[in-house]
Amino acid sequence: MAWWWRFRARLGYALARRLFHWRWLMQKPGVWRWMEGQFSRMATLGHVPAQSFYGHVLLFRGRGLGAREEGLRLLRLAAQSGDSKAAYQLGALSLAGDAKQMPDGVQAAHWWQLAAEGGHPLAARRLAELYRQGGCGLAPDPALAERYAARATELGL
Repeated sequence: MAWWWRFRARLGYALARRLFHWRWLMQKPGVWRWMEGQFSRMATLGHVPAQSFYGHVLLFRGRGLGAREEGLRLLRLAAQSGDSKAAYQLGALSLAGDAKQMPDGVQAAHWWQLAAEGGHPLAARRLAELYRQGGCGLAPDPALAERYAARATELGL
């Protein structure tokens, strides 16, 4: 019977992702709550693309600190499972810092390295710039800067 619930979750998630592009529909509170439930269910089942997508949604559209923290948690899970978009976003957030933590270049480099290894061209470029300039706790490293600049070129930037 577990297969039935997984099938239902996948079907609901696919429909919610399609409806996500219809702005007028997303403005309806009941529909939006249903869609969030579908995103949440798939993310809870460990579906990496759903974790990344819902993490981004909570980070940028969520209400309150709890939604932001849950979005960050989901992005971390997705990034650790190989999602390069989630890793890039975590790197950008690490370098920007916020009210709870100072900007952290070492942490940003960690996430951007994962993203660059996963094929994210902008992560490779930002990582090259970070190693070229240093800062936020990260020492400049011209050799690594050139390596990631070459990687960015290789990926199409």
